[in-house]
Amino acid sequence: MSTREKFINGFRHLAYDSKQVSAAEMQRLSEEFYREMNSRRSVREFSNREVSEEIIQNLLKTAGTAPSGAHKQPWKFCAISNPQLKSQIRLAAEAEEKENYSGRMSDRWLEDLAPLATDANKEFLEIAPWLIVVFKEVYGLDENEEKHTNYYVNESVGIACGMLITAIHQAGLVTLTHTPSPMNFLANILNRPRNERAYLLLPVGYAAQDAMVPDLDRKSLDEISEFYK
Repeated sequence: MSTREKFINGFRHLAYDSKQVSAAEMQRLSEEFYREMNSRRSVREFSNREVSEEIIQNLLKTAGTAPSGAHKQPWKFCAISNPQLKSQIRLAAEAEEKENYSGRMSDRWLEDLAPLATDANKEFLEIAPWLIVVFKEVYGLDENEEKHTNYYVNESVGIACGMLITAIHQAGLVTLTHTPSPMNFLANILNRPRNERAYLLLPVGYAAQDAMVPDLDRKSLDEISEFYK
């Protein structure tokens, strides 16, 4: 057996090839990546310009590299370009959002949303060339439809979504985290299995040429972190 592999508890483990980067290069890379991600914005105005399926596949493969509880990978990504399905999703999402904006949301919630200029109209769900609906598998199902436990499902799927949003931005595309609540209609429209629950809806594509985004400030490092030395 190679010294670069061993069996632990009966499972094969491989030697990890760590990236050899100097401290100076690490500093440069970390600063460049921060600046790149700091330019990311949630965009609500999309172009209908096509995006190839191969690009979407690469984005989803990146999301699928996320860590998960006991490596159960409790996520499913449904990528939708079918116009009829997108239209159904928009109609159902807007029906829920109209309820939200007209009564479910508190006055404080609506006040907090005001700088973002959001409302119950979600035309981007039809304009964006792709919708990615992320489902969480609340439990696993084997080939015999027997239940199996998944661990830290919300945490695992949340991490995968963060990596997906990062991959979308890195590819030169834009997205918006859309959570029309409740989202049960997504499982019904897409005929998903009983162990899946809708987690997040992401329109994906190019920003419209005249797209505008709010001029928002992000919290400073001091506001979001504490260092214990």
